[in-house]
Amino acid sequence: MSSRRPTAQELRERLSVELEPLAARPRFLELLKERKVPRERLTWLAGEQYHIISSDQRSFSLLAARFPEPPAGELFLDLAKGEAQALRLLVPYAAALGWTEDDLPTYQPKPLAQAYPHFLAWCALSGTRSAVALAMAANLRIWGSYCATTAAALQSGYGLTADSVEFFRWFAEPPEGFEDAALAVVQAGLDAGDDPEAALRAGHMMHAYELAFWKALGEGL
Repeated sequence: MSSRRPTAQELRERLSVELEPLAARPRFLELLKERKVPRERLTWLAGEQYHIISSDQRSFSLLAARFPEPPAGELFLDLAKGEAQALRLLVPYAAALGWTEDDLPTYQPKPLAQAYPHFLAWCALSGTRSAVALAMAANLRIWGSYCATTAAALQSGYGLTADSVEFFRWFAEPPEGFEDAALAVVQAGLDAGDDPEAALRAGHMMHAYELAFWKALGEGL
């Protein structure tokens, strides 16, 4: 007799426990709070996010096409729409640093800073709905806490206005009901035969690539 398969909630709780020791705040954010990040790196943040968000919007759209049935289709479409809104909110941040909207796509991204969207793009092509949904449920809260720290530091230490850091405020809290919706997608995938261990691996990899982004921003500081 096969062992009982874990539920989506059980996977979420296990992933949270496993990621907790790895969730220390990135050094870049500590430097940002101490006003030790040069202004050039702040434009890096804008440029890297432009490429990440643009890629993630396409990835979520592809996931919605691969898994159109509810609840997955609705979740992935909502995430794609959220990325489109984030792109619009990125423009005032770039403008506060002296960049125009046309400057954003010309920025040459750092390879290791782009590991996260590359992994999500791979998941969009080859991953399961449960793996993506579980990884996003875990990582969005961590990413959100980093964005809240970034917004506060940019305002207090660099004189940016509330409007110019709205991009980071947008991500500071997951959308209302997001976690429940994500877990419903995880459960639907598990019920359809998705591998729970593959979902956990995706969560670990997503978090590792998140940290790689912040490490790339702080390289050499």
